Amino acid sequence: MTATAGGRLAGKRAIITGAGSGIGRASALRFAGEGAAVLAVDRDADSVAATVRTIEAEGGRALAVSADAGSEADVRDFVARAIGAFGGIDVLFANAGISGPLLPLAELTVEVWLRVLTVNLLGPFLAIREVVPHLRAQGSGSIICTASVAGLRANAGPIPYSASKAGVISLVQTTANELYGTGVRVNAICPGLTETGMTEPLFVRARERGTADRIGQTNPLARAGAPLEIANLAVFLASEESSFVNGQAYAADGGLSSTHPFAPSRRGY
Repeated sequence: MTATAGGRLAGKRAIITGAGSGIGRASALRFAGEGAAVLAVDRDADSVAATVRTIEAEGGRALAVSADAGSEADVRDFVARAIGAFGGIDVLFANAGISGPLLPLAELTVEVWLRVLTVNLLGPFLAIREVVPHLRAQGSGSIICTASVAGLRANAGPIPYSASKAGVISLVQTTANELYGTGVRVNAICPGLTETGMTEPLFVRARERGTADRIGQTNPLARAGAPLEIANLAVFLASEESSFVNGQAYAADGGLSSTHPFAPSRRGY
């Protein structure tokens, strides 16, 4: 990643949450490489600082903030810091999320549900609520939220996680319509299985068992995704190239959500 003054996001000012690793980190690097000034947000101060150091080493402009995406006070603070540092906001990528435990319905507690919903659904709502007045005032802006294929259909993630991501998709659609006529666009990205810190245990277990070649076998590309592949879609949605794209939930899942479940070895056609 080398910052490009005339890049696809040149002159844009962006906030990216969950920027310390995975999709958020890949997106922060790509945004900066395309010319955006990036406020990188993550709960892990060390990891988000490392993201910013990488951006700066490549000639980009970025600022690291350690914050909880589900905290109203923290969200208000990092939005204010972006405005203070960059003079405004053009793009919000509300990406921070957690998976929560994979448990049967009967074993799920209220505490688990609230924690997952707080980060995954309340977090994007808070960030959107804080940036919208600024985007509305300037008559432009792009809001992107990380949802999931688990929010589109069942059996792609834990129950609270899936419900939270379905909520993100609805939040995007309803907010896009709430902002009718303002020039502000709101879209979601629905990643399929992607190798990140969140999914690392799955990949580690598969490699230990010698079944790594089966990861992603249920999608037509027969593989998992990489954070950069999701980041590339985020760059498109943040850029003027997507100026007529609004209220949509884009699946980046190797084709997983295009089909009904099947067993690859049993296909007879």
